[in-house]
Amino acid sequence: MKVKEKFEGVYKIGKDLATINLVPGEKVYGEKLIKIGNVEYRIWDKWRSKPAAAIKNGLKKFPLKKGFKILYLGAATGTTISHFSDIVGRKGIIFGVEISSRVLRELVPIAEKRKNIMPILADARKVEEYRDLVPFEVDLVYCDVADPQEVEIFTKNCLEFLRKGGFGMVAIKSRSIDVTKRPSIVFREAREKLEENFKVLDFVRLDPYQADHGFFVTQLV
Repeated sequence: MKVKEKFEGVYKIGKDLATINLVPGEKVYGEKLIKIGNVEYRIWDKWRSKPAAAIKNGLKKFPLKKGFKILYLGAATGTTISHFSDIVGRKGIIFGVEISSRVLRELVPIAEKRKNIMPILADARKVEEYRDLVPFEVDLVYCDVADPQEVEIFTKNCLEFLRKGGFGMVAIKSRSIDVTKRPSIVFREAREKLEENFKVLDFVRLDPYQADHGFFVTQLV
């Protein structure tokens, strides 16, 4: 089976996307494992993970690298953050902020096995709750929180934790921001807000994998 590297640490196997499993033999969310030679890959489900959907829909910029330090807002039960964990590897670290203690409990055993995820129980709107738990500037901020103020939450965290020239990725659910507006209008307004502090490097819509979602890639200027 042919393997092609699409972005650093992100591979295409047939029609599927995959990452190299940091913990061989271990699944996180029931994903398929494929072994090719001595390497085990985890299929990255585009129906369950917004960055995978974005890449599948033609995203051209995916600035995630081995060894990166990441602040991840909306860590949830581990689906997407586990693939980020594969990509950053043992020398990277991901601070995973999640507001729900019930959800975070599902992430903890995954983090214990992977050793490069630090789960943080906190509200992403309140950076003071976890400022002391992120002891250095990060290379990338990822945000996936269903909140009407998502762009403001993302921006606040970037200005607090992201290094100058660092990258951001934000998955926006238009219906969470304003159910009365067409998604295209919500995305245009989000871009205008983002451009006050960032250079927008890329944008794609996530339909049909994630209805009414848009995915921005930014850089702090």
